Amino acid sequence: MTELVRYLNTVDGRRRAAADGQWIVSQNPFTGEAWAEVPRGTKADADEAVAAAHRAFTGGAWPALSATARGKLLRRLGDLIARDADKLAAIEVRDNGKLLAEMGGQLRYIPEWFHYYGGLADKIEGGVLPMDKPEMFAFTKHEPLGVVVAITPWNSPLLLLAWKLAPALAAGCTVVIKPSEFTSCSTLAFVELIEEAGFPPGVVNTVTGYGSELGAALTEHPLVAKVAFTGGDATGAAVYGAAAKGLKHVTLELGGKSPNIVFDDANLDDAVKGAISGIFAASGQTCIAGSRLLVQRSVYEEVAGRVAAFAGTAKLGDPMRSETQVGPITTLPQRDKVLSYIDVARNEGARCLLGGGRPGAPELARGWFVEPTIFADVTNGMRIAREEVFGPVLSIIPFEDEAHAVEIANDTIYGLAAGVWTGSSRRAFLMADRLQAGTVWVNTYRAVSFMAPFGGYKRSGIGRESGQEAIREYLQTKTVWMNLAEGVPNPFVLR
Repeated sequence: MTELVRYLNTVDGRRRAAADGQWIVSQNPFTGEAWAEVPRGTKADADEAVAAAHRAFTGGAWPALSATARGKLLRRLGDLIARDADKLAAIEVRDNGKLLAEMGGQLRYIPEWFHYYGGLADKIEGGVLPMDKPEMFAFTKHEPLGVVVAITPWNSPLLLLAWKLAPALAAGCTVVIKPSEFTSCSTLAFVELIEEAGFPPGVVNTVTGYGSELGAALTEHPLVAKVAFTGGDATGAAVYGAAAKGLKHVTLELGGKSPNIVFDDANLDDAVKGAISGIFAASGQTCIAGSRLLVQRSVYEEVAGRVAAFAGTAKLGDPMRSETQVGPITTLPQRDKVLSYIDVARNEGARCLLGGGRPGAPELARGWFVEPTIFADVTNGMRIAREEVFGPVLSIIPFEDEAHAVEIANDTIYGLAAGVWTGSSRRAFLMADRLQAGTVWVNTYRAVSFMAPFGGYKRSGIGRESGQEAIREYLQTKTVWMNLAEGVPNPFVLR
């Protein structure tokens, strides 16, 4: 048996195991074999991590730093991530099974979040208020919220952590990170760079373990000011409720059932590639997956056939190899959930154009693979079109015209993203206005940037990540009044 790699948490600048010495084993989704272990934290570990973050926020070196100094630390951290990008990407692939090409691309882009917010840290300005009371001088200033708990998912651990950590640190908050129990290794390896970058102890801490054992301890802790969560909407609702008990701030980036809409005037070559990228590039394991492909009826059969033919050429295999195009599902329970939805779709009468099960190749038997699967003749009332599958399963739905496309697209509890493929600029602007989604892509799909705010409508979330809006999620505004007159007016009268 191969010796397991052991990763440790970081609390108050020190590496440590769980208080009770328990561990969680991480399995490689491509081989199904155990390869690493991380601490199985308990409430005691959560309390210690929050206490360390609170001490760092309220005293010592961190609150004494200027915003400019914080920015320099962030930029230094970005440089270190760039240096270790290949190493961190390889850990993520072993942990979550996504393609090295995708994880490598993410890790090489992640430094931009830390460079961007490093530059933004000292540019958050208050203002002088033009008061209607001439004897008063008033101004505003923005101050950090306090201790932030960042809860990250298993599909893109470090990218989605960067979306939270970079603006939180730029704002002056301290952070406790709770990664998914399935994919904690890259986060624990990454946090070692925090010390190297020069951040004071306790500014960034980690606690790993099961959500059922740590969730309440973190989200309801009285010293926590904010919870930033990415995950499914059911868990997000539970996090929201727990945080509400203490009236904590929240950012919730939740699920989606995003429509990818193809009009008959679109460049169909590009639209087919966009449909494939939208659902199969990450094995469907992304909240923005274009899992509903809406196609205008006049080109419906052509587009459906071309998408199925293109997807049928995808090479499944070892995510570490450059020629692999579709990797395994990250967790065994998720693999089984995806297969169950495929059964549901068949039972509801959807027509399977491609895939529909586990691949038969012997070299893939140990891994948690699901074939790229495409269903046609789907109606928007089917479960396969309404519930988030989070796997390589595409539903193709016909529509008649713009109004019909908008009706179908918006008929969902979610509102995270949408795609529009058209040759008409008029139609592009019209659809962008009418679609109920936090992000609308036109003639592209799955584009993200540190500059562009990201978040959802409806049950897809609360708040925004990335862009200038994100740093405001970690700040609170203070108004300061100064009396310039001599004496105090009648104290019994509101002034």
